Amino acid sequence: MRKLAPALVLAALLATPIAAQAPSFQGGAPVAYMIDLSSGAELFVKDADRRMPPASMAKMMTAYVAFDLIKKGELKLDQRLRVRPETWKRWNGPSAGSTMFLSPDQEVTVADLLDGVVVVSGNDASVVLAEGIAGTEEAFAGLMNAKAKELGLANSNFCNSNGWPDEGCTYVTARDLGKLAAATVTNFPDLYKRFYPKREFTFGETMGGSPITQPNRDPLLGRVNGADGLKTGHTEEAGYGFTGSAERDGRRLVMVVAGLDSYGGRAEESVRFMEWGFGAWRARAVVSQGKRVTTADVQLGSETEVGLVAPKNLTVTIPAGASPDMEAKVVYTGPIKAPIAAGQHVADLVVTMPGMAPQTMPLVAEAAVEEAGFFGRAWAGLMALFA
Repeated sequence: MRKLAPALVLAALLATPIAAQAPSFQGGAPVAYMIDLSSGAELFVKDADRRMPPASMAKMMTAYVAFDLIKKGELKLDQRLRVRPETWKRWNGPSAGSTMFLSPDQEVTVADLLDGVVVVSGNDASVVLAEGIAGTEEAFAGLMNAKAKELGLANSNFCNSNGWPDEGCTYVTARDLGKLAAATVTNFPDLYKRFYPKREFTFGETMGGSPITQPNRDPLLGRVNGADGLKTGHTEEAGYGFTGSAERDGRRLVMVVAGLDSYGGRAEESVRFMEWGFGAWRARAVVSQGKRVTTADVQLGSETEVGLVAPKNLTVTIPAGASPDMEAKVVYTGPIKAPIAAGQHVADLVVTMPGMAPQTMPLVAEAAVEEAGFFGRAWAGLMALFA
């Protein structure tokens, strides 16, 4: 069952309170969402659970599936995938949208295709990568949906690899896009840093033989300090959208805007929204890395309890200029069953403050706890009869 450890009012949270009210943001996007990954605090939510077409923001999931296979060793960056002539014919020319200018029967490395997907939003690159990984785009969409389920994207569905309009079969929400962006940054930091912040990509040649260089459409790159991703999207149905991220002074924010009516409007809104996230809010330290917060009961273990410690410096996000009254509680499903590995995520620190949503941060086991031997389990069972 879910347990609350005795209420913790941490010393770091006991400063004289100054009334806190969530800062407001006046934006023009019909859909908007922002989360501070450093604390788990949702800073802004506007129709974030509305199902909508993702346009090219769907390519974030295409890249995520490829990143996952690369991390597992099942796909290599230098592996070459063939461009099927049928695929080239379908995704070539002005009517096929963004392209990385592939050629029929060309063999292209996975690394180049990922640049084509992430940097220049190539619809051709997405489909070639999907077919090279799963055989067909339909089969690849199955992999995308499996990952969506694994990540808890409860209101998303993928029927193609590039977000091309498909009569509503492919849909997402802003909150789900935020979760996908957060998972990409967290689970594949090296691959994220290799591909998403790239300002431009050169691939293919013009009719005259000159190399083709295309810029990254990310509206934050070069305009917002610390910006390093992620993905724009646009179709007539979806409007202009963007999922972005930036890291500054130890804080990483993820933002989503969707449904804007112009390219320039998307750029202006994205920059203003991200700057608001850094300027209107600040981080406040609550627990330093390695510090024990409390203990949790252990079931059928060589020890009856385990220390719960912060895996990193934990912070909460609060309005700039405020010191709100805060309370922290430890929540876990317990007693926690042995064996337990040192550093295993077994509990959460939940910080609440008036007028704001709770902020949840992980706590991990301070030390390993082995499973109890036969006599230890028997004794525990006997004691349970008298509990």
